[in-house]
Amino acid sequence: MVQWHMKDDKKVTGGKRASARAVSKKLAWKGGTAALTKTDVTVKQDNVEFKKGRGNTSKVRALFLKHANITDSKGKTSKYEIIAVKTNDANRLFARSNVSTKGAIIRIKVGEAEKLAKVTNRPGQDGVVNASFIE
Repeated sequence: MVQWHMKDDKKVTGGKRASARAVSKKLAWKGGTAALTKTDVTVKQDNVEFKKGRGNTSKVRALFLKHANITDSKGKTSKYEIIAVKTNDANRLFARSNVSTKGAIIRIKVGEAEKLAKVTNRPGQDGVVNASFIE
């Protein structure tokens, strides 16, 4: 469902708000739905979509991701496979459904071991997961 970024037609008291504009809705005020980037081990490759924006711009939305770019303490970045989302402070239900957002703690497969990393970007806006190891 589309989000509209504007004031409601009704006041807090229940009365109708007099419109200050000649038009009640413009396409510029129309927002989109959240991407809710999921991490899934059954996916063979990363699934992203390109969304057209205003002013000849486009946005890459990640829908399903299998890999993440992880930066270690020395500054070296490598690509690792995501196992699952451990915790997500944005919404506790996101951890159950493996939704990655900024600040989520994810489990990474490093060789035979398993490590934790914190997501440092917004995967629904960027199309990739960038994270850093938690020491």
